[in-house]
Amino acid sequence: MKLRLAALAIVLSVGSAGGALAAVTASSFPPKTVRDLLSLCMAPKSDPMMMAEAGFCHGYVEGAVVVEMAHERQKNAHVMFCIPSPPPNHSQVMASFAAWADAQPARLDQPAIDGLFTYLAQAYPCARHM
Repeated sequence: MKLRLAALAIVLSVGSAGGALAAVTASSFPPKTVRDLLSLCMAPKSDPMMMAEAGFCHGYVEGAVVVEMAHERQKNAHVMFCIPSPPPNHSQVMASFAAWADAQPARLDQPAIDGLFTYLAQAYPCARHM
């Protein structure tokens, strides 16, 4: 579980900017949409709020992971995604998440948690025997 938690933290940690980014404002906290989530998680180092944005991003993702781990402990639970071992590197995942969102602009307006889990399920599907 620790590997899974660490891998998920990588998914949405601070990274380079993508096309989906918008200026972060007070209304971006908590992230309502995938666009908001990407803006928080990919804040450039030059952003004076970058540390707050990165911290919030990590907390948001960790909270999502805790909920998913609790879900997986339930009887007959469906595992939504399986992070490979070793986990993918940070820049690959961030580029992939931003590209996934940008590929269909409607995804940018999805609720943040829905977009996060949909991306992870598509990017890291579990083998049928799991």
